[in-house]
Amino acid sequence: MFVDASRRAVGWRGAASVCVAMVLTLLLHVAPARSEELAKRFGRAADGAGVTVDHAAFAGLLRTYATAGKDGVVRVDYGAFKERGQAALKTYIAQLEAVDVGALNSREQFAFWANLYNAKTLDIVLDRYPVASIKDISLGGGVVAALTGGPWKAKVVTVGGVELSLDDIEHGIMRPVSKDPRVHYAVNCASIGCPNLPLAPFTGALLEEQLDAAARAFVNHPRGVSVEGADVIVSSIYHWYKVDFGGNDAGLLAHLRRFADPPLRAKLKSASQIADHRYDWSLNDLRAAR
Repeated sequence: MFVDASRRAVGWRGAASVCVAMVLTLLLHVAPARSEELAKRFGRAADGAGVTVDHAAFAGLLRTYATAGKDGVVRVDYGAFKERGQAALKTYIAQLEAVDVGALNSREQFAFWANLYNAKTLDIVLDRYPVASIKDISLGGGVVAALTGGPWKAKVVTVGGVELSLDDIEHGIMRPVSKDPRVHYAVNCASIGCPNLPLAPFTGALLEEQLDAAARAFVNHPRGVSVEGADVIVSSIYHWYKVDFGGNDAGLLAHLRRFADPPLRAKLKSASQIADHRYDWSLNDLRAAR
């Protein structure tokens, strides 16, 4: 039987897409077991004040190389950071890897993981800078990493004798242990579309204020939420992790209203659904903005 070549090509592409989806589904069914194991391993926290971690070195690096632009987006001078600050960043990361996380209370633990995630993400970008997007960086990490791009699946740090990926930190530890949607405002993926890299490290003492400030900054920025006519357009983060924001549009809108400033809250008052979502994977590079 004659088969048109263009239709045959489409058929092969369709079959390939189905195969990719099946592989991803199979692999993602394995992920919960890993997450449960990590949450159990690192979910125990000290009572009371516990031990505090010194993040002063990271604070100095952020002050020097991260800048908030007039557009409200924090960008990093990766060129200068790579030349003059990366050695200090690697030392800071090594110090975090040596911390006994179980000796920290829950607030200090959250700050620890958020700072480690953000510091290591910076380090990964600096190792390969210049790049246009973090998704252009491949460190391995299996089939999913090869299909989706980015460094998130590769084991990049070791804490308590356990090798961890960035995804392990965010999805295996921070999200299941804290059960706090503000996790998504705390970790930065070095992209314009992401909530801002904090200009100061998270600390246990200031954690609540810092997380609320990060949430407000993103929700009230157009890359977080924008209302175009009757349509509510949100960051793809809210689509990817809707389960953390109530699991449906109503729950997400309630979350957004909680952190929206009065002008945005008024626009969201009568909204009942999300129209679309978007995301900008461009590197949060200060030099690219000049």
